[in-house]
Amino acid sequence: MTEASSTAPEPDDLETPARRAPWALIALAVVVAAALAFAIGRFSTFGSQPGGPNAADIGFARDMQVHHAQAVEMAMIEYRSTEDEELRLIAYDIATAQAQQSGQMFDWLVQWGVPQAGSDALMAWMSEDEGHEHGGTTADEATDDELRAAMGMASDDELARLRDATGTAQDCLFTELMIRHHEGAIEMVDAVQRLGSDANTARTAAGMAESQTREVQALESVSARLGCG
Repeated sequence: MTEASSTAPEPDDLETPARRAPWALIALAVVVAAALAFAIGRFSTFGSQPGGPNAADIGFARDMQVHHAQAVEMAMIEYRSTEDEELRLIAYDIATAQAQQSGQMFDWLVQWGVPQAGSDALMAWMSEDEGHEHGGTTADEATDDELRAAMGMASDDELARLRDATGTAQDCLFTELMIRHHEGAIEMVDAVQRLGSDANTARTAAGMAESQTREVQALESVSARLGCG
């Protein structure tokens, strides 16, 4: 019998039908990778450009951290449960990349000398008139659940369904929720590019939109392959 390696597995070497490590150990490895990615993002940011950020840059950094945290949560649920190797790799990439980006945004707020959370409602920064409208309701008038839904985020009920689902049903729900989640993030990127003043924020946000657009395309391809409704 071959002696087990003491090093953490690479993504391509993770669970196979022939040899499956306990999911808890694998999930722990991804949690460690995501935490390391956050730390790398936290200490590798290049800082803001001269002139400083405005309210849109600050709001984006705060709200996108909230948005990313749920993406990492959903990716971890899918990663430790799915039997689909393509989805497992996509989930791994989402968890680690978005943890790293969260670290960057955390550091922006530190450098800008502002708190990590503010008193404004989610998405309040996304309109010049201080109220991003959702069906005639401004950000200040909408509930937190309504604002999260407008950002493409999953509800508590949807997260519970994702945790409880198995097999293809879970894979299809994951692709549906993550596509919607990414589309919400891309709208936030568009808003900060229109309204923000910090060049580094705009550049990093554009990279987020580019990578998430590719992931949406990959998720749509998987959804079609699986025959999701």
